[in-house]
Amino acid sequence: MEVDPRLVPALEESVGGIDAVRVMVVDATRADWRSLLGEDPGWIAVANLPYNVAVPVVMKLLEEAPMVDRLLVMVQREVGERLAAPPGHPRYGAVSVRVAYRAEARVIRPVTRSVFWPEPNVDSVLVSIVRRPPPADVDQAALWRTIEVSFSQRRKSMRGALRRLGLGPAEAEAVLAACGLAPLSRPEQLSLSDFACIADRALPSSGAAPAR
Repeated sequence: MEVDPRLVPALEESVGGIDAVRVMVVDATRADWRSLLGEDPGWIAVANLPYNVAVPVVMKLLEEAPMVDRLLVMVQREVGERLAAPPGHPRYGAVSVRVAYRAEARVIRPVTRSVFWPEPNVDSVLVSIVRRPPPADVDQAALWRTIEVSFSQRRKSMRGALRRLGLGPAEAEAVLAACGLAPLSRPEQLSLSDFACIADRALPSSGAAPAR
């Protein structure tokens, strides 16, 4: 898949003779994956993603292309670390939790800038993302809303995040206590299961629009 039609002749020259390869001029950020791939599972996405669209493309595949079982993507190092970061990691954030809801992601190797021409100002990594069933049974709209509000002020406490969700001081502390969390816990310390627990108690059947 290539968005720039000027590159298609070179792609056709290099892979056009391979029966299993089809070159398509498609913008991956807008692709209709079901019409391109069908409904059958078993697809693997392998991509060297432009750094400015890496996260939108990965999330679009995870959210809208269930037929894609695995992804292997090369992205900017900081982006790759965000996709795969566990709780407590400096890069851990809302995107990390959204990926963890649908897949297991890990950085499998670094790619130095010296292998590119022209040489960029950043290093890259290869990230493996393997789809799996969501490990948390929770209303998605409530979960996304909780994550969005929590990480909008990531250095502040979860007690404050629940206040921003509309809970009173006592309610906020009760929800956190029920989930085994301290009032001053910060979003970057919480796991997917922690956010699911909070969402289930703070915004039950919220119907809130998912955060993007």
